Amino acid sequence: MKNYYQILGVDKSALPDEIKQAYRKLASKFHPDKGGDTVKFQEIQEAYGVLGDDARRAEYDNPRPQFSGFPGGGGFNMHDMFGQMFGQQFGQPQQSRRNHVRMTIWVSLQDVAQGGSRAVNVSTSAGSSTVAIEVPRGIDDGDQVQYGGVAPGGMDLVVQFRIQPMAQWRREGLNLHTEHRISIWDMILGAEVEVTNILGHNLVVRVPAGTQPGTVMRLRGHGIQDRHGQKGDLMIRMQAQIPKIIAPEIVTAIQQHRS
Repeated sequence: MKNYYQILGVDKSALPDEIKQAYRKLASKFHPDKGGDTVKFQEIQEAYGVLGDDARRAEYDNPRPQFSGFPGGGGFNMHDMFGQMFGQQFGQPQQSRRNHVRMTIWVSLQDVAQGGSRAVNVSTSAGSSTVAIEVPRGIDDGDQVQYGGVAPGGMDLVVQFRIQPMAQWRREGLNLHTEHRISIWDMILGAEVEVTNILGHNLVVRVPAGTQPGTVMRLRGHGIQDRHGQKGDLMIRMQAQIPKIIAPEIVTAIQQHRS
């Protein structure tokens, strides 16, 4: 039997908050999206699925006795035998640990772009608790992710992710589309302008002289990155901003060169 306390690096007498803190620290360190070990991460999830639930932890700390000596060799669990015969394990539904609870979570495009941990409240017939889940980077609207054994009673948590629409951003796969207004003079003469990406980082875009309104500038690799490290592009449609006040000599020059 695996030593779940050793996996999480806590003592057997650890309080629930200490177990949760240890789990969050290790999950962040070994998360696959951050280049961590997938096998180790799953082991950490498994350990927390048991130790993070009072009922499952109590059963783990005090395992049911195993009986041997029956034909066929190996261990024999009397509780399992009655569970198979009568469809229950002393009042618990058979295969209850394989049951799951579903919920829908709304996330922003920023959450999709950066991923990260999210605390959610989960309620089942076994009780209610707050669990930490990882929002996968690059997830699509309507995608479902199953988190094993984290819900009360040792149930799996199945989360459907919905993405909140944003007026200033449009998503196509891993590419992001947005608009940016710049001075008409910058379009005519050319300039370097500063734009902000979905995560709030400032980027510099070189606008060539003679750029037409509506021109789309592509910044490669600045869209959304998925859990496998693949990156989309940021597509910026440049829109002209006409100044309300224009010097008379400029108006005269434009009129002279109008064709």
